[in-house]
Amino acid sequence: MDTLVFLGTGDAMGVPRVYCDCDVCTEAREQGVNRRLRSSVLVNGSDGSFLIDCGPDWRSQMEALGQRMTYKILITHAHFDHMGGLPEWADACRWTGQKGQLYAPQEVITIILTQFPWLNMQLDFISVDEGIQLSNWSVTGWKVCHGKNGYSYAYRFKKEGYTWIYCSDSINLSDDEKQPLYDLDLLVLGTSFYHEKAEFSTRSVYDMQEAALLLKEIKPSKAIYTHMSHDVDLHQKYQLPAQVMLARTGLVVPLSNTNNLQQH
Repeated sequence: MDTLVFLGTGDAMGVPRVYCDCDVCTEAREQGVNRRLRSSVLVNGSDGSFLIDCGPDWRSQMEALGQRMTYKILITHAHFDHMGGLPEWADACRWTGQKGQLYAPQEVITIILTQFPWLNMQLDFISVDEGIQLSNWSVTGWKVCHGKNGYSYAYRFKKEGYTWIYCSDSINLSDDEKQPLYDLDLLVLGTSFYHEKAEFSTRSVYDMQEAALLLKEIKPSKAIYTHMSHDVDLHQKYQLPAQVMLARTGLVVPLSNTNNLQQH
C-alpha cells in the first residue's frame, strides 16, 4: 500500500520565523510541535517513490527521513520555497553518479533552467503537460490561481480506484480550476492562515475558513491542510469541517480507503 509522508508543512518562510517571538514561533523553538519546514511530501510505495517539491529544506527533510537519496521529484511551480533545494539535489546526483528525474510542466521547467542553467547536467527534465505515469500513479496537472504570486500547478493522482490531489498554493479558484477537485478520496490543500486579515488582492493562498467553503462545494472524503504559517497553532482546536485534519511533520497517510494514520 502506498503512503503519503509529510516532510514539510510550512509556508514560504517556515516556522519559526527567525525574527519572530510570537507564541507559535516560541513553541516551535522550545518544543517543536509547530516547527514547520517548507512544504513537501513523499509518495512511497511498492512501485517506487517520488517527492512533490524540493524546497530549500530538502537536505534537512531527507536527513530527518533517514533517506539518503531520491531520484524522482515532481515540482508544482518555480517559487523558491518549492524548488530552492534543486541545486543540492543535483549535487547529490552528481556524487552518486545517477541522474535525477525532475517532472514539471514545460513552462515551469523553462523558468527553472533560466535560474539554474547547469541543472540539466545532473537532472533529466520531463514535461508533464500531457499527463504521465509516476510510480504507477496516473498523474495530471493543471494551472491554478496563486493570487498575487501568479500561478501554481495542482496534481491529480489516480491508482487502483483511489484518487487524490495535491494543491499546495492556490486561492480564489475559478469554476474551471475547481473542476478536477470533485470526486476525491483525499485533498491536500494549502491553507496559510486560519483567517487571514490582509487585503484580498495582496493574498496568495486560501485560509481555513475559505477552504471550508471550497470543501462544502467539492465534498472530498478527506482533506489535509498544509503550507501553514506561524498563524496556525497545532495546540489549538480550530473549527474545521469533520473530514479535515492539519498536517504535522512526519504524518503518514495511507493512499487507500483505510482510516489508519501514523505520526512519526
